[in-house]
Amino acid sequence: MDEGTATPNAADEADLVARLKAGNEEAYEQFVRENIGRMLAVARRMLRKEADAHDAVQDAFLSAYKAIDRFEGGSKLSTWLHRILVNAALMKIRSAKRRKNEVSIEDLLPRYRDDGHQIDPPTGWEHTAEAAAQNREVRELVRASIDRLPETHRTVLLLRDIEQLSTEEAAQQLEVSTNVIKTRLHRARQALKTLLDPHLSGHGA
Repeated sequence: MDEGTATPNAADEADLVARLKAGNEEAYEQFVRENIGRMLAVARRMLRKEADAHDAVQDAFLSAYKAIDRFEGGSKLSTWLHRILVNAALMKIRSAKRRKNEVSIEDLLPRYRDDGHQIDPPTGWEHTAEAAAQNREVRELVRASIDRLPETHRTVLLLRDIEQLSTEEAAQQLEVSTNVIKTRLHRARQALKTLLDPHLSGHGA
């Protein structure tokens, strides 16, 4: 996500940060109240279990409270908090056991003949991406398909395409190079399309 810029509420935010750094309990309650809805939405996108999402949000608020003295205002407070939450969610993902429905990335990537032609050419989808995004059933299908990706590729897809982090930000969160992020994202998108093709192609349900 991009760094926050000055807004009409900048003075209010500076006051809130000052009160947070002073240990003001009312300021912390305000901080939680103003951000809890957005935080839960992000956590639910990254973590399928409701309990995990709530745990990640709680961990993020506690981490932010402990680290508030190190907040220097280089970005919006909400942007800084989002980064902390994403990291908390990633820790949940890494600590989880391998999912039973997880598929090897190699089994989902396109296959090619010796002459360079794809063995199973992609088919056109019955719905446009915009129409599919408005369909609740399709959104659930997409999310379920994302959950089938290996963790290393799924997290990159979540960070880049769902949370809209930049390549550089995703690389920082995962502590890998930007080239690794680009490669994993490309492969994750290919794999996701393989999983969705049977359902969204003109011949699918």
